[in-house]
Amino acid sequence: MTLTASMIAFIVVAIVVGATLQRVSGLGMGLVVAPLLAVLLGAAPGVLVANATTTVSAFMLTVAVRRAVEWRRALLIGVAAVPGAVLGALLVGALPGPALQITVGAVVLLGLGTGWLVDHLGRLPHVRRWWVTPGAGLVGGALNTIAGVAGPAMIVHARLVRWGQAGFAATMQPVFMVMGGLSVLAKTFVTPVTAWVPPWWLALVVVGGVLVGIALGGALADRVSATAARRTATVVAALGGAAALVRGLLLLG
Repeated sequence: MTLTASMIAFIVVAIVVGATLQRVSGLGMGLVVAPLLAVLLGAAPGVLVANATTTVSAFMLTVAVRRAVEWRRALLIGVAAVPGAVLGALLVGALPGPALQITVGAVVLLGLGTGWLVDHLGRLPHVRRWWVTPGAGLVGGALNTIAGVAGPAMIVHARLVRWGQAGFAATMQPVFMVMGGLSVLAKTFVTPVTAWVPPWWLALVVVGGVLVGIALGGALADRVSATAARRTATVVAALGGAAALVRGLLLLG
């Protein structure tokens, strides 16, 4: 695959927007970048690049918010995400290109739909079972590996356990960093899912886009609410998920 100037520009814009929204609300990078890159680069390489991008952005944000992170909960979710990432990689490796493209789009839209229902159904029951947090890690690890979008599963988990926004937003950064890294490793060593190797300079593009997005998000953090940023990420992700789904259906035809 040859990256054209327009493709690179598209990737940069997606990364900057995703990093900006993640800086403001704690979510956004995977939701925005994964479906868009799946359409641009193909499902397997697109989500793989999105996983790597999420790892980079979440690492940088983790450094910034490390004092607000609830490390015990982050560790529990991260450990539970390991088998989820392996299962997700096995599924991705077993699906042909069009089916994977459809799966990515469907998972994104289903996740967004679930998040919308959670926001509009009112107060969810308070669940105190021990398995809720590791269960969320398992599901999030699988969804992140398949489609690059663990955010909706994490939101549902936060509502069920009554997790405050400040601690949730901070703790999601090391969680997304771990999930992104696990997804890249699983899809590289457990089940190699793409023969395309991104050029080395794309890493510089990713880091640069993340830095710009984080700086922009920092400037907007006092002016844009976390709710507004999350809604923006949802709209962009829905458009990307729908495009991925349609592209997969067209490839089947």
